[in-house]
Amino acid sequence: MAPRGPDQEECEGLLQQWREEGSSQVLSAVTEDPLADKALAQSSLAVLMDNPGEQDAASEDKWSSRQLSDLRAAETLEEPFPQVLGEALVSEVEAPVWAAVPVQTGSQYEHCAVLPMGALATEQWEEDPAVVAWSIATEPLPQQEMPIWPFEGLEQLQPPPMEIPYHEILWREWEDFSTQPDAQGLEAGDGPQFQFTLMSYNILAQDLMQQSSELYLHCHPDILNWNYRFANLMQEFQHWDPDILCLQEVQEDHYWEQLEPALRMMGFTCFYKRRTGCKMDGCAVCYKPTRFRLLCASPVEYFRPGLELLNRDNVGLVLLLQPLVPEGLGQVSVAPLCVANTHVLYNPRRGDVKLAQMAILLAEVDKVARLSDGSHCPIILCGDLNSVPNSPLYNFIRDGELHYNGMPAWKVSGQEDFSHQLYQRKLQAPLWPSSLGINDCCQYISSCCTKRSERRKYGRDFLLRFRFCSIACQRPVGLVLMEGVTDTKPERPAGWSESVIEEDISELEPVFPRTIGTIQHCLHLTSVYTHFLPQHGRPEVTTMPLGLGMTVDYIFFSNESCENGNRTDGRLVRDGTLKLLGRLSLLSEEILWAANGLPNPFCSSDHLCLLASFSMEVTAP
Repeated sequence: MAPRGPDQEECEGLLQQWREEGSSQVLSAVTEDPLADKALAQSSLAVLMDNPGEQDAASEDKWSSRQLSDLRAAETLEEPFPQVLGEALVSEVEAPVWAAVPVQTGSQYEHCAVLPMGALATEQWEEDPAVVAWSIATEPLPQQEMPIWPFEGLEQLQPPPMEIPYHEILWREWEDFSTQPDAQGLEAGDGPQFQFTLMSYNILAQDLMQQSSELYLHCHPDILNWNYRFANLMQEFQHWDPDILCLQEVQEDHYWEQLEPALRMMGFTCFYKRRTGCKMDGCAVCYKPTRFRLLCASPVEYFRPGLELLNRDNVGLVLLLQPLVPEGLGQVSVAPLCVANTHVLYNPRRGDVKLAQMAILLAEVDKVARLSDGSHCPIILCGDLNSVPNSPLYNFIRDGELHYNGMPAWKVSGQEDFSHQLYQRKLQAPLWPSSLGINDCCQYISSCCTKRSERRKYGRDFLLRFRFCSIACQRPVGLVLMEGVTDTKPERPAGWSESVIEEDISELEPVFPRTIGTIQHCLHLTSVYTHFLPQHGRPEVTTMPLGLGMTVDYIFFSNESCENGNRTDGRLVRDGTLKLLGRLSLLSEEILWAANGLPNPFCSSDHLCLLASFSMEVTAP
């Protein structure tokens, strides 16, 4: 017989106490089998160890009621009690830490799963969390529908449930501003509409994350692994399934080896522009060829050799896409769509650089989106602009005008980090030199000049006029004498002009003077987001650097403004050819704090994705 330990003696003492208090009738049905009595003691010991710090009399009564529930549950078991209980205990210990929790979702979110919040604090990752990571769920199933312990009387041995499920903390609602589209993807209304969705997302380049590892000390190392993050990002793309995908901080090797092949399998055609210099990340724009046809693609580099204002390696990408309408609509057409994606310089102290970079991007957008009649096709400009809402740079994009002369450079982006106390650079007019080829209306000088009504065509007859002009008949100095080639002087036929035909100087292209301290653009852009959550009374945030939430990511779209005398601000948005149908809501700083910031097991970037739905008018030719 094995020696009796103190734990066994304590358990048997408690059993004896129950018999004396009148529980002998319950015990008689179980203790006839000595093995069941031993298992009962082990179960009671497990309950005792569950609350080792409680020593008062109330705690003893609580333990007694729990053990009595154990005894009653044991009476209903068909198999021997110790064998079943032992198997249950082993399975509980060896269960994988990450597991999919069934949730009850709508039809648009089926086949999704979430992670239990208890997995965040553990160091054991036995199952790839990316397989079941990203998810949206409306409401978890009740606790009784998620059993993790096979006995009714042992609920006290379950892990304590979290007050708020992790997926509910990061719940993002879809804000719908339109009617429900039909099966063809066209909105039912006054006329047919071409509907599409666009996502803008800074996915956090892995090399940049490793260079600034001090920003991610709050994250578990495993969720920062690229393979985990890549699977999470792809699951997010697949879940929202946008028609156009604009990405920033895309690492070049990851793009060519993983992202581009995976997105191609999802039906995307991708364009990528790496940052100049030695930088290894860049921007990408992907679209579905089943929805759009590419008309042109223009990579934009902000670096200009010899210009201190433009000595940074940031880039942009501008695509002109032609929407494809269903064949059943007959002979109809949709205006082209210009999509611009960029990642502007981060440095809060160099607002002058940010303004110059934005001017170059707007000039490229103006050139690509300009139609033959001088107007512009619908425009969407998105990306990480490293500027907060209502900052001078933000207001310039939205309002189309900025008076910058004498403005402190640190104030342009609104990322006030007290650098102005040590950094006194101020913006001077003109902001960039004329050699850049861009005027103060953010247009290329060659593309905005007045074109001549009749440009001269240099045909054969016109060029022959110069054969016998006075200049052509003069022998050049140092001309080598060659027999039969340069040894004779041409004779001017009768009626030919003796001088070169003068060009009409009245048709010369005009010179545009620089505006003093003001820059403008005429693209009529407005933001998809309002940057405030009225239901929470908090500002929206798209990123959390060092735990401080702010908005730096945007989706702007072209919409003409109109004046309204009833409003003090005098600016309203009038529906044009591009209409906002819906958007994916953002989160507040407090909500992201509750989810341990960014990145986290669900969101594998330090930015949130932006998603919006648009429609365009379909017109007859």
